[in-house]
Amino acid sequence: MAGLHSSSRPSSSSSLSSSSSSSSSSSSSQQVFTSRLLLLLTLLPLTLAFFAFVLQWRGGLTDPVTRWSPDPFQFPGMDNPGSNVGSDRRSGSDCVDLLGRSKSPAFPYFKDWKFDVGSDLNPKICIISSTSAGLEQTLPWIFYHKVIGVSAFFLFVEGKAASPNVSKVLELIPGVKVIYRTKELEEQQAKSRIWNETWLASFFYKPCNYELFVKQSLNMEMSIVMARDAGMDWIIHLDTDELIHPVGAREYSLRQLLAGVPGNVDMVVFPNYESSVERDDIKEPFTEVSMFKKNYDHLPKDVYFGNYKESTRGNPNYFLTYGNGKSAARIQDHLRPNGAHRWHNYMKTPNEIKLDDAAVLHYTYPKFSDLTSRRDRCGCKPTKEDVKRCFMLEFDRAAFIIASTATEEEMLHWYREHVVWTDKELKLKLLRRGILTRIYAPMVIIQGLRDSGLFGSVIQSAQTTLSKDTKSSNTSRVDKPGMISSRKIGVKETTATARRILEIPNETSYDSAIPPLSPPILDDLHIGI
Repeated sequence: MAGLHSSSRPSSSSSLSSSSSSSSSSSSSQQVFTSRLLLLLTLLPLTLAFFAFVLQWRGGLTDPVTRWSPDPFQFPGMDNPGSNVGSDRRSGSDCVDLLGRSKSPAFPYFKDWKFDVGSDLNPKICIISSTSAGLEQTLPWIFYHKVIGVSAFFLFVEGKAASPNVSKVLELIPGVKVIYRTKELEEQQAKSRIWNETWLASFFYKPCNYELFVKQSLNMEMSIVMARDAGMDWIIHLDTDELIHPVGAREYSLRQLLAGVPGNVDMVVFPNYESSVERDDIKEPFTEVSMFKKNYDHLPKDVYFGNYKESTRGNPNYFLTYGNGKSAARIQDHLRPNGAHRWHNYMKTPNEIKLDDAAVLHYTYPKFSDLTSRRDRCGCKPTKEDVKRCFMLEFDRAAFIIASTATEEEMLHWYREHVVWTDKELKLKLLRRGILTRIYAPMVIIQGLRDSGLFGSVIQSAQTTLSKDTKSSNTSRVDKPGMISSRKIGVKETTATARRILEIPNETSYDSAIPPLSPPILDDLHIGI
């Protein structure tokens, strides 16, 4: 027995040793597996990241944004770092420096500044404008609207805009037609049927803003014929201190927005938002202003009237200037203007809708110099009675009197008090309540265009073209099919076309044209809140 017991002990000890060895081996295997798993989890994302980097570096991935460009690696003004375009800043060109440029691509939506992204895009939209602005304002305005889908521009130019240094650049831009205020143009417009009708009669033979309002209406009438001949589907009258803000569509696109409008709709109204500047030293409003006051049509009535007094800050109205928006009209028979803010039809009452989200951003008195520039355009006496002959809106009248009678220091003080938003607490309060809003899309688009060198590229191209052929202004020019050149304005064919479209009996009386109107005032509180 003792032997048996003696012989069993080694066996038990061996079993324990084997069990311990097996447990140790299992633990070791588990540690190895865990280490390998952690290593795999660490290496996998690093490998994927490296693989993605290699693909991008070699051009294996296509950015959806650059898919529209045949050559996504070039952008206006940057195709050749050593070219003349790239050396504009060094050459000291004042125009190019004024509009800015950069060597790094910042806005690669299109290959070049001609924006030739296809002629089959619909609907085709055109803008008509009467302007005296310079390139620093007009070029950003044009190309911003090109980005959001505008195909053609009919620019009736006067003053600075009609000067050779500005107009020759504008004429070079595809889709832009420049119409000068020549004697020939005035003679043609003097024969317009508008003069024999009642709807615009109350604005005739008055100075300043009234005169401009009549000019705009006559220009709009002429642009309808031009738009139709150019195959346009929609026409919009817009000033060069206004930008369309096409929210409400799937993309930030005016073309897509109007494509979604039902076919039985004749006119689309864009309520306007008014710029609310926060400094008195703004130089480039389109890229320096981000705060806007929302339109009455886009606010609950209780919010609008409940914050009315704080919103006006002692000014005559909720907005400094107009508040009845701008409109787009579908090109069709018998279309006519109805003042600068609306369109109408000689044969029917247009079916009109007002957009719930999209707006016109109106940059109102964004620069201190706007006070004196408006003063210099009108010859009225700076009295409360006489300014009524010149201006339709109260704030314009007050601004004209201040600009005509006050010193520079007094003007600046008045500008800060009535235009500039300096009260941070009030701004925050009205932003929270929805009266004020921040809008950045136009800033980003225009700054991107500027940084890309686009504006400098356009100017440089114009300068090169003019220097190569200084005699081109004396030679005949072949125009693109379907587009009316500014040189054709006033010829018999154009006049005949206008008469065919607008020839309807004149006996009918129409409601007066819609002038710029202020938003509802607090006295209108009784209108169903």
